[in-house]
Amino acid sequence: MKLPPLVEPAPHLDKEEKERYSRHLLLPDIGYIGQCRLKNAKVLVIGAGGLGSPILFYLAAAGIGTIGIIDFDVVDESNLQRQIIHGQSDIGRNKADSARQSIQETNRLTHIICHQQRLEPENALELIRQYDLVLDGTDNFSTRYLVNDACVLAGKPYVWGSIYRFEGQASVFWENAPGELGLNYRDLYPVPPPPEYAPSCSEGGVFGVLCAAIGSIMATEAIKLITGAGTSLLGRLMVYDALDMTYRTLPLRRAQNRMTITQLTDYQIFCGLKSQTPDEVVPQITPQELQKMLERGDAVQLVDVREPGERAICNIDNAIGIPQQEIINGRSLKLLDRQRPVVVYCKMGGRSRKVLLAMQRQGFKSLFSLEGGILNWIRQVDSSQATY
Repeated sequence: MKLPPLVEPAPHLDKEEKERYSRHLLLPDIGYIGQCRLKNAKVLVIGAGGLGSPILFYLAAAGIGTIGIIDFDVVDESNLQRQIIHGQSDIGRNKADSARQSIQETNRLTHIICHQQRLEPENALELIRQYDLVLDGTDNFSTRYLVNDACVLAGKPYVWGSIYRFEGQASVFWENAPGELGLNYRDLYPVPPPPEYAPSCSEGGVFGVLCAAIGSIMATEAIKLITGAGTSLLGRLMVYDALDMTYRTLPLRRAQNRMTITQLTDYQIFCGLKSQTPDEVVPQITPQELQKMLERGDAVQLVDVREPGERAICNIDNAIGIPQQEIINGRSLKLLDRQRPVVVYCKMGGRSRKVLLAMQRQGFKSLFSLEGGILNWIRQVDSSQATY
């Protein structure tokens, strides 16, 4: 959809800016006025990770005047496979702060604002209202619904992208867009999928260079929205398959009977990540307690509910590998002895909790979840293993 420019132009460009952005000034669809709009724009990028890395580099290089970065996380070695804005020396550092330093090396004229905090319903509207548009590089449904709903309430366009394994998607949502094509993320996903069907990249993996393909699409859409150039992805979903090297676009329409957004809510509950009722009891066992049980030779059944690729990175000896969905749907429960204690573990504890609740409903009694998952086991018991 062709949209008018989102941002009014800055008064002028100085000599350094004309030289730096000269290749943009030569483009009829951007030109001097378009570059002045980019200079005057304020863009919020949520997440300085896989998608955030190319987005931030290209927006800064393009001459966006103000870029806000919100990220509470710190750089981990496993990030460096795809999060190219960070380097080896940044491990342990806040991602927003690390990204700011890299961006300043790219373009010192861009003003960077770091928000080293988690985006929550309590702060989302206040943050988003400070900017002209939002680009979301996060990898979970609860944050995406939060960003979408806050953008709807604030009247801001929302550039969205998603990556998983070898496939990526991107689109533009803008409930208050000029014309009749006001769409938001709930038109694509009216309701979230069950948590067990929505693994993150840290659980399912991601092809590193996929981030560049989808991130560049998102940055392109932001620049087009700001300057009014070209035709927006509003009303279309772009799907990219890296293995087949194919791009295709699908039309998006307003979902029937979609929920009207009037306020922000608890998106953890909405996405099924926590219960609306008081938490069901899930007994936990510490890594040290499990170690003693294994050393004593207790008749415990140790079950690893991660995917095979994860188990190839690290594991606990003699564990039975059964992916979580095989237990939740009941197909693999026959592999376990209901009369013997069961200890379940995953990466950090989230999946094992879901599995234990499902097993409790199936009549299993002596059940425990490894506190903090295998990453906690490696920290406290077996540091010789790799983490991810």
